[in-house]
Amino acid sequence: MKVVVIGGTGTIGSAVVEQLGQRHEVVVVGARGGQHQVDIEDIAQVRALFSKVGRVDAVVVAAGALHVGPFAELTPEHFHVGLRGKLMGQVNVALVAQEFLNDGGSITLTSGVDTEHPIRGAVAASTANAAVEGFVRAAAIELPRGLRINAVSPTVLQESVHLFGGLFTGFEPIKGSRAALSYARSVDGAQTGRVYRAW
Repeated sequence: MKVVVIGGTGTIGSAVVEQLGQRHEVVVVGARGGQHQVDIEDIAQVRALFSKVGRVDAVVVAAGALHVGPFAELTPEHFHVGLRGKLMGQVNVALVAQEFLNDGGSITLTSGVDTEHPIRGAVAASTANAAVEGFVRAAAIELPRGLRINAVSPTVLQESVHLFGGLFTGFEPIKGSRAALSYARSVDGAQTGRVYRAW
């Protein structure tokens, strides 16, 4: 299969690229690196990306900005970071990708463990992640041509503990390679409307 991995130069994305690359042709897309670059918050850029890449069999998104900070200090703009980045960025990809996916193709988005296990400082992040999961469940019943859509909800990665470990006290970090298996289940499997929990 031909698989586009957006966010493929990041920590989770690079693990996904390595996992899927064992079986498939992978097109690596990043904000600044990779074979192609895109800002997923700009749907025109997303459409230009797919116009260049052409027909594909699967799309994975492991990207999207979020805000982390104490609830008492949050403003609407802090929520907009995740709503524009993590939610609408991924929605933009799904809206465009459906036109470029071959019959039976799949879309895999990314939420996060804080959707079900809230952590301090992540109210805005949890809100956006939960919305991603709601979008996936709803879109799954309307996609045509046998297209599928799922999400992966990863916990903190071992490779990222030095950056985010303080937020995830009591959580068991997992290797990026383990998280990547959930993306492989979505891409190579047959289910739709599912949230794969990588934790």
